[in-house]
Amino acid sequence: MPKQVDYESRRRRIAEAVCLLADEHGPEGVSMRDVAARAQVSLGAVQRCFRSKGEMLLFAVDHVGDRITERVRARLAASPAQSAATALGHATNEIALLREEHRAEARIWLAFVAQAAVSEPLTGPLKTSYAALQNLLVRLITEAAESGLADEGAMPPDPQHEACTLLALADGLTTHVLIGHLTAEEAEEVLHAHLVSLWERLGAARPRKAVTGDVDAVPAASR
Repeated sequence: MPKQVDYESRRRRIAEAVCLLADEHGPEGVSMRDVAARAQVSLGAVQRCFRSKGEMLLFAVDHVGDRITERVRARLAASPAQSAATALGHATNEIALLREEHRAEARIWLAFVAQAAVSEPLTGPLKTSYAALQNLLVRLITEAAESGLADEGAMPPDPQHEACTLLALADGLTTHVLIGHLTAEEAEEVLHAHLVSLWERLGAARPRKAVTGDVDAVPAASR
């Protein structure tokens, strides 16, 4: 009986190899031959999964974006009873990629973003990933506003605008940490301060317990 090949699993394995090579050499330095060697498959196997280097890079961008989005969703699903404000903090923390274990993933993501500036085909999957993350933030901000402003009688902020601002801030802080302009701790302080301001505008209660590394922890300077 012919051996059954799980092509989806192989495509993900190849995407991981693409990401490792993109981290080392940038997307433009990735070749199908090098990817095959890193993934420990034949060049023919790579070519059967992807018709061109461009198609392979597009899949790799989708792969990284899906991985980040799924990690955010998993973080939220792990604590379904948490407040909307806490959930928003956890989601933003995952998106910003400030933790040391996410540093390589942050480098890979920004390498693809930089390449997209001169390679239009890459912009599609990047926009899709950003849209998915922004929609998730819109939902969390809407929930926080509904729960926090129910008894306040205040005009709720625009969730779309707030989500766009928060996503742009988190994304920008990723870059500042990677180039050494800010430490991860300093970036977390900036993110904390913005979230505290957002919680106040939403009328949402701040999470009481400060946990190192979580963006829902309120820094001493903001209390």
